Amino acid sequence: MSPTVIESVAAGLFALALLHTFSVSWFEKMGHRHPAHARLFHLLGEVEIVFGFWAIVLVITLMAIAGKTYALDYVDGRNYVEPLFVFAIMVVAASRPVLTAAKELTLTMTRAIPLPRAAAVYFATLSLIPLLGSLLTEPGAMTLAALLLRDLYYRHGPSLRLRYATLGVLFVNISIGGALTPFAAPPVLMVASVWGWDLAFMLRTFGEHVLPIVLLNAAAVTLMFRRELMAMPSEHSSAAASTVPLAMVLTHLALLAGIVVFAHHPPIFLGLMLLFLGVASAYPQFQDRILLREALLVAFFLAGLVMIGGLQQWWLKPLLEGLGPIEVYLGATALTAITDNAALTYLASQVPDLSDQVRYYVVAGALSGGGLTVIANAPNPAGMSILKPFFPDGVVGAGGLFLAALPPTLLTMAFFLLF
Repeated sequence: MSPTVIESVAAGLFALALLHTFSVSWFEKMGHRHPAHARLFHLLGEVEIVFGFWAIVLVITLMAIAGKTYALDYVDGRNYVEPLFVFAIMVVAASRPVLTAAKELTLTMTRAIPLPRAAAVYFATLSLIPLLGSLLTEPGAMTLAALLLRDLYYRHGPSLRLRYATLGVLFVNISIGGALTPFAAPPVLMVASVWGWDLAFMLRTFGEHVLPIVLLNAAAVTLMFRRELMAMPSEHSSAAASTVPLAMVLTHLALLAGIVVFAHHPPIFLGLMLLFLGVASAYPQFQDRILLREALLVAFFLAGLVMIGGLQQWWLKPLLEGLGPIEVYLGATALTAITDNAALTYLASQVPDLSDQVRYYVVAGALSGGGLTVIANAPNPAGMSILKPFFPDGVVGAGGLFLAALPPTLLTMAFFLLF
């Protein structure tokens, strides 16, 4: 079936948004060359702005083509729960009490790892925290891991190779690590209820792949940069724990748990986030700067992706229907690099009578490709916003990220296809 005019225009805008995503470093360079317009170029160079910007263009275009009523009905008909949830979880998870608890848990567990301290903590941050994402949710795990990497490694000025390699493994492992439960990873969440995938199914079907993949990816990058890691200042003590009372830590963890439990109910989880802001305001001595700006940018990015992605079904759906199981896996992995993996699995859930094998491979592909680009997995912009200030000109190059994430992605693909 041929696409409508609106679908064709939406596909064109989607392509422009992708091109814009891969060109953010160019906008930053233009800002340096033209100081009078530096702020405008810097705004357009924010990767989190890209899809929100083109979503605005889409709405204006829909109004011009089909009228105001059609455009507003489309906007109102989209589901923005995921952007709102990521906003709430990122704000609370980035608080000092929660970060202190995660840091202490990670440091405690590293005592059992037979590596020098700096390398052991690095390995644990890239493996244990992504696996904890199956309970904490992937956005929460991404936020915590990125903040730990920032504080313990990135701020010491490691090599650019280490910075990119770390980000690539982090994105891949976060994408995979949340697949032990049916509610933590966005691409799994989209299909779990429709296909009847419960906790036992996820552990039985995906667990045997997720655990070794995450550990091997983290071990490989740790081994590769072990000398540089061991040369960094040793700041992995637990002294920070004494600065936050246990009652404050437990209060914040309870609020975070409440947001996770009520992830599908915006009035409740947003209310809990507002309660967190009240507590943080009452006890500012136990808080660092609250990441409201970063969380809002990420939410804006995801909301824009939801709006533009809603009109891409006309080419994604028939593409899935015409492929075999292995082709579905390879295709889903590749498509995930250019579209949000949750959107991809959601479209698959709308195709009737898919075999169990095809269902498995489309989700496995969505998980495998979740680290290749910033738009591939919903939590990626959260990690990007925290760590990008440590890259040249404050920009993580799309090509550099892709190349860094490619080796752990290929290892992941090998496990899913061969074991």
